[in-house]
Amino acid sequence: MSDHSSADAHDEAHNGPIKNPKQLLLAVAYSFILPVFIIIGLVYTVTSSFKPGAGSVDPERATAERIQKVGIVAIRSANREARNGEEVYKAVCSACHLAGVIGSPKFGDAAAWAPRIKTGFDTLWNSALKGKNGMPAQGGGDQSDLEVARAVVYMANAGGAKFAEPKAPVAEPAK
Repeated sequence: MSDHSSADAHDEAHNGPIKNPKQLLLAVAYSFILPVFIIIGLVYTVTSSFKPGAGSVDPERATAERIQKVGIVAIRSANREARNGEEVYKAVCSACHLAGVIGSPKFGDAAAWAPRIKTGFDTLWNSALKGKNGMPAQGGGDQSDLEVARAVVYMANAGGAKFAEPKAPVAEPAK
């Protein structure tokens, strides 16, 4: 049989990877001290890179942008006079059509406007109201349909069209 005594069997069952005090100290160092230094190194790495804080360039402006209103309530008179085509063009349309930005036809460029004029006033007006390609609806402005129609006529006529400027609808007298 075997020559092992019960003391040897007991020692084999309770033997671990640490066999002397030096190994115990190394295990403690690797288990507790090393992770602390790794965490400190990570924190230093993350915080040491330059990251400008919110509003660090102009704090007042940044604060104003963060707390700006979500919407705007504009009260306009229902009885105000509708602007003519030139006024709407100068206020809204000229931003793109003056220089031909994003493929828009330049103001007064008959060659660029000719194929568009052939489609007719209603098609041009519908494109201006709903937007087309890079142009937002109503050119991104806030005009009445009549004002948009007048601006379309103004720009198309400068490009060679002969459209008549739309007139404001006549209000029916109250009974």
